[in-house]
Amino acid sequence: MPVICVGGMIGIGKTSVAELLAEELGSDVFYESVDDNPILPLFYTATPEEIQAKRYPFLLQLYFLQTRFASIKQAYKQADNVLDRSIYEDWYFAKVNHDLGRISSLEMRVYEGLLEEMMREIEELPYRKAPDLMVYLTADFDTVLHRIGLRGRDFEQDEALVEYYRVLWSGYDDWVHRHYSASDVLVIDMNRTDVVGSPEDAARVVREVRAALAAGPAGR
Repeated sequence: MPVICVGGMIGIGKTSVAELLAEELGSDVFYESVDDNPILPLFYTATPEEIQAKRYPFLLQLYFLQTRFASIKQAYKQADNVLDRSIYEDWYFAKVNHDLGRISSLEMRVYEGLLEEMMREIEELPYRKAPDLMVYLTADFDTVLHRIGLRGRDFEQDEALVEYYRVLWSGYDDWVHRHYSASDVLVIDMNRTDVVGSPEDAARVVREVRAALAAGPAGR
């Protein structure tokens, strides 16, 4: 059975797709640590002055790195799971916050050193070393903003966050296609996909994922 990473922008529908695939494949979902995350609301609501003083972006990246590292090790050990975002995407978020000046160069070096050690450990795992497929969800920026609004998390709704979302969105495709190399990638266009409201869309996504798995290394 496969291990699948579902990736993409904030609010784009990763959890819904992950749950759909897990149900269809008879596997578990390893969720991104959001609702129980003590730093995430502070990250989104802090003023620039508070960010500089409290270092929330750096702390948030360390928190996510630790939780995603634990999740992927367990997912690989169980052998057939779906990850709602994974450790492979974590560096991209750290890079964006570094480019925006919210993570210092020293903090970025510390972060990258820790990530490198974690990736070395993953590559030495005895049971699995990489996912079978990344399902990458993409959409235009208006769709992303609309879906963030529909999700309704208060700390994500501030108008001041729109530019941050835009910077994340603008480089995401480039990161996936030029920097991600752990597995094959299946791109799903979320501008025309609603796996919750449309059974036809849900069935199509499942078919595309099954076909990608069959065509990839795990299916040969």
